[in-house]
Amino acid sequence: MNYPIPDSPQEIVALRQKPVDEELVASAIAGVIKIIRAQGQSLEELTAQVLADDSVLDQQQRHWLSQVVAQAWEIFS
Repeated sequence: MNYPIPDSPQEIVALRQKPVDEELVASAIAGVIKIIRAQGQSLEELTAQVLADDSVLDQQQRHWLSQVVAQAWEIFS
């Protein structure tokens, strides 16, 4: 992977400066999972955050992303 897994929310925000590709998205998802786990939160809590209504993703996209995050969570277990 060309991008290291972020260790902090600031490092995830810094990824905005990079061109978006599959590896960047994978790195961001891995970083979020790493940070959420370090904070003692569960997959269910993360899924609830992903599924929360926002102006960036529509409901179908949030559902798809929650499935991707759940799969990544299991891989990193």
